[in-house]
Amino acid sequence: MQDRRTFLTTAAAAATGAAFLSHSAAAPAAGRRNKLCAFTKHLQGLGYDQIADIAAECGLDGIEAPVRPGGHVEPERVQEDLPKLVDALKQRGLELTILTSGINQVSKEQNTEAVLRTAAKLGVKRFRMLYFKYDLAKPILPQIEEWRPLIKDLVQLSAEIGIQPLVQNHSGKDYFAAPIWDAFSIMKDYKPEQFGFAFDIYHATVEGGLSWPLEFSLVADHIGAAYFKDVKWISRGKAEGVPLGTGQASPDYAKMLNKRGYAGPVSLHTEYMVEKGAKGPPSAEFVKASVEAFQRDLGVLKQWMGWS
Repeated sequence: MQDRRTFLTTAAAAATGAAFLSHSAAAPAAGRRNKLCAFTKHLQGLGYDQIADIAAECGLDGIEAPVRPGGHVEPERVQEDLPKLVDALKQRGLELTILTSGINQVSKEQNTEAVLRTAAKLGVKRFRMLYFKYDLAKPILPQIEEWRPLIKDLVQLSAEIGIQPLVQNHSGKDYFAAPIWDAFSIMKDYKPEQFGFAFDIYHATVEGGLSWPLEFSLVADHIGAAYFKDVKWISRGKAEGVPLGTGQASPDYAKMLNKRGYAGPVSLHTEYMVEKGAKGPPSAEFVKASVEAFQRDLGVLKQWMGWS
């Protein structure tokens, strides 16, 4: 990845004007209580300096970075490469706010200890877990009980290391945490700082329909990260991501977060940005379009959250 950095940074300069905003990640910007980050999955293949430049240009406090197979950092190279990513961010006054992992248990195959210990030493405070998936040919409740001790071991190790595990509510017929209550039936046994939700309004809207405020209220005290992205139904049984404010996701989500005094990180996702047919790193044109999409969605997010 890094041997292409010079070329990629030059491409980004042409695409985005090369300038970026310098600010401290020690505290959120004036007018808001939450740190702002963005999921950088769609920038996969760019060098760490370029990713950090783009994040700074967008006015972020940090990023939500995939550190998993095929991510910005491969798990087996976490001790070599994660410090490089974190250093690139720190040079621009940014942080790695959320580490998106391929981890859902303590195991050698998932490089659990190496990833989490390295991240914690670098100052990373939270990580998003890999999902569990149900086998619909088997009873549901026994599967939850099978995962309970795996989650217990992971939560205990995370507490020892000093990093918080977060489970994201996906949508789909076989995702653990899609209906919210299943994950909370385990989570309720832990303090919020030990185990929390990365609450995703896109997926909550798809799965909850009109009831998503009920699910939100159930887990509100355990929300460790608030995800903002929008969704619309395009056909029976199929939904897709759209720019924030143009789909079914409700601004009431922001109002409910504010009413409860939520002070954790907010992560803006623009995963509807996909460069079709692309192979390798994204093009300069796609990088430019991605920055514009983020800035557009950030304007909506500011309105919803009441940020100045």
